Amino acid sequence: MTTKGKVYIIGAGPGDAGLITIKAVECLREADVVVYDYLVNEELLKYASAGCRFIYAGKKGGEHTLSQDKINALLVEETLAGNTVARLKGGDPFIFGRGGEEAELLAINDVPFEIIPGVTSAIAVPAYAGIPLTHRGMTSTVAFVTGHEDPTKEKSDIDWQALAGIGTLVFLMGVKNLSQITEALIAHGKAPETPAALIRWGTTPQQETLTGKLSDIAASAQASGFAPPAILVVGKVVDLRETLQWFEQKTLFGKGIVITRPERQADELAVLLEKEGAQAINFPTIKIVPPQDWNALDGAINKLDMYDWLIFTSANGVQYFFERLFALNKDIRALKGIKICCIGPATAEQITKRGIKVDLVPEHYISEGILKSFAEIDMQKKKVLIPRAAQARDILPEGLKKMGALVDVVTAYATVSSGEKKKKLEELIREKHIDVITFTSSSTITNFLEIMGKDFSIPPQIKIACIGPVTAATARKAGLKVDIQKDEYTMPGLVHALIDYFKGVDKK
Repeated sequence: MTTKGKVYIIGAGPGDAGLITIKAVECLREADVVVYDYLVNEELLKYASAGCRFIYAGKKGGEHTLSQDKINALLVEETLAGNTVARLKGGDPFIFGRGGEEAELLAINDVPFEIIPGVTSAIAVPAYAGIPLTHRGMTSTVAFVTGHEDPTKEKSDIDWQALAGIGTLVFLMGVKNLSQITEALIAHGKAPETPAALIRWGTTPQQETLTGKLSDIAASAQASGFAPPAILVVGKVVDLRETLQWFEQKTLFGKGIVITRPERQADELAVLLEKEGAQAINFPTIKIVPPQDWNALDGAINKLDMYDWLIFTSANGVQYFFERLFALNKDIRALKGIKICCIGPATAEQITKRGIKVDLVPEHYISEGILKSFAEIDMQKKKVLIPRAAQARDILPEGLKKMGALVDVVTAYATVSSGEKKKKLEELIREKHIDVITFTSSSTITNFLEIMGKDFSIPPQIKIACIGPVTAATARKAGLKVDIQKDEYTMPGLVHALIDYFKGVDKK
């Protein structure tokens, strides 16, 4: 007999993936199946286990991928088959999310379930627009109302007379019926000059806010083509937005910035960009793969005691070196007596988090910087091991050899084309969603151009940002105009360069 599964009805939050709760993440990790809606940020799906199945059940503008009855039946079917199901719903499942209906059906069918509350858009979206729903001296009452109901119908469930006396009103999903909502409020005593705000795609880099008065907000929305998903806030607190707006003031707010790094390495840059309000667009042009064989690296690891220096020129080199070290039944004790040099702080961090001290990080995070540091050290007859990418510049090993060092270069990994399809980027460019394309290595550039093809040209309004002089030189050699570059060759340095550029500090 199959053991029943369980359903977690989870609030996914209002759009910003960072607003998911810890408990929700824990439940996603347990799930065998995730059933998710249209307004759920798909970034959250990364928390699910590797073997998890994903079922999209979104509803958009009256178009239903699955009807509510079919969703209900699906939840029961999956759990009776023994699966743990994460039912991922936008905002909070019990605030106009029909989570109660789904839970009722599960209870009727004796299916175990839990409710995991989420951050509702009713409070999060106004907060991101700089509108507190209550404020001392203005109002201490607030009401959440569905905007789906037609206020002109014969028997409304909404007490418009009561609503007119409440300080702050928040209507969810109210754009379609905006004129009827505002007219009903005014007809029942709400002052026409009451401040009002519409907020679209709240908490995301696409957030748009339109303010006005209760009497004219509908006309303004129609004139500007303001479309769902959006919420309506009515009340004096809307005036506080002028002072309290913060999210839309971020320097990179709304900027679409393409990340061409390998997918598993894109998160660091994406987090930094999103913190500044940007929309991080992952378009990995390369992927990191093991070498065709491990012979050279394994051979070097088996004679580590002969080396004086171990030089890492990337975090990938560190990762693969230690994978092979442990695969050969060795550990960090094999590095006893060897000095370690890392090309920059990100690479050094990969060493130090393994409990190993880094002896040298150059002032400038490029091969030339390493050579400059070693120029002050007697390298005559010193034996050096450099585990690196299959294809890389030879300036470092050649420079060390000129200093009298004995250098072994071994392949620890290779970079190959990601296989990404150019159609994805072309569509975003056509829709004018891209402001910057970032390149963090020469290989990201060469593979980007290979993917996009010879006939492709980057539109002039899209800026190019490079992490350092070597990458920038590759871009220029390929005929690209580099708009943004800083001397700090790190991910935070790249983000700072973007901020300076859009502030007008570093425009060329």
